[in-house]
Amino acid sequence: MPSPYRAIFAAPGTKGFSAAGLLGRMPLSMMGIGVVTMVSQLTGRYGLAGALSATLAMSAAVIGPQISRLVDRHGQRRVLRPATLAAVAAVTGLLVCAQQGAPDWTLFVFAAGAGCVPSVGSMVRARWAAIYRGDAQNLHTAYSWESIVDELCFILGPILSIGLSTAWFAEAGPLIAACFLVVGVFWLTAQRGTEPVPHPHEHTSGRSALSSRGLQVLVATFVATGAIFGSVDVVTVAFADERGHKALASLVLAVYALGSCLAGAVFGLLRLKGAASTRWLAGVCAMAVSMIPLQLAGNLPFLAVALFVAGLFIAPTMVTTMALVEQHVPRSRLTEGMTWTSTGLAVGVALGSSAAGWVVDAAGAQAGYLVAGVSGTLAAAVAFSGYRRLRRPVTHREGLEADERSERQHLA
Repeated sequence: MPSPYRAIFAAPGTKGFSAAGLLGRMPLSMMGIGVVTMVSQLTGRYGLAGALSATLAMSAAVIGPQISRLVDRHGQRRVLRPATLAAVAAVTGLLVCAQQGAPDWTLFVFAAGAGCVPSVGSMVRARWAAIYRGDAQNLHTAYSWESIVDELCFILGPILSIGLSTAWFAEAGPLIAACFLVVGVFWLTAQRGTEPVPHPHEHTSGRSALSSRGLQVLVATFVATGAIFGSVDVVTVAFADERGHKALASLVLAVYALGSCLAGAVFGLLRLKGAASTRWLAGVCAMAVSMIPLQLAGNLPFLAVALFVAGLFIAPTMVTTMALVEQHVPRSRLTEGMTWTSTGLAVGVALGSSAAGWVVDAAGAQAGYLVAGVSGTLAAAVAFSGYRRLRRPVTHREGLEADERSERQHLA
């Protein structure tokens, strides 16, 4: 492991919570694509599959920030364990109804309930932020490391989820994802020494992290970015299926994540200069441009190469996003702020996967990649329009003063 990465793991407990975070984040890449694979195998309806995946993502987008807000107030252990058990119960209901051929509405009810899945990545990054607060270089390396872990999940997750659902039984992918979630969350929350200190008093005012103008720009842009990811997942499964190699979709998506993983590893070694907002804008625009070659894909090898190149721009943009969240959100709302970016992605995934599913059903898989292209263009447009809001970070002192003002107003 390169020395900058060795350095961040010198702090006690870091290896343990990062490993637990890897397991806890596996459902992020397994659940949605697992539901798409399961439903398409059981019913042959990609529109229904995409809509269910979208419902799951949208539910997580609504519930996730509220869970993280409670975490900031009461601590990770007290909140994450019951939330995880509720999510697993809903996933179990979804699998049973799908297997038994229950009415479509029951599938949507349980998919919505599965939105209680907590944002484990935000929980882990909040631990890094608590350990290396004020140390910009180590925090940059830590966020880069967690981006690598994210991409490892996206490399391994689709392979496991699609592979198990096609080789064993249709429900296997989401089932194993639920098991990973339980193990990861309970292992993470057992590590009390690195758990960030709750801030119960700072939340009595009821203000949300989303009141930050900079965070609003990041979240809005990530809605369009998430639509890229959601549409690429659904369309790639359909693209491989049309060519008689559905199981290879997991490998193609793994190549997509591999490109991001390699880029994230290199990015973490760099000592960066200049404004993070400028790097972020460049990254969003590069992701948009990388969607163009997908429109020309005629076979799986070409598609894999195009997705690998597209993946090179993901991790650096995500790492820079986390740095911007830390700059624009008060310390007492950091977990919630990080979760809002995940929420933006989840909303985008919901919209992108749903739109892509209907386009595939209506016009075929190749046409489905138009959804990714349009989403990339929209992401760049939103990033350009909101760029000025990101140029002036909000210091922690300013954030704390804002909290104190809100507290005084509340008491008055």
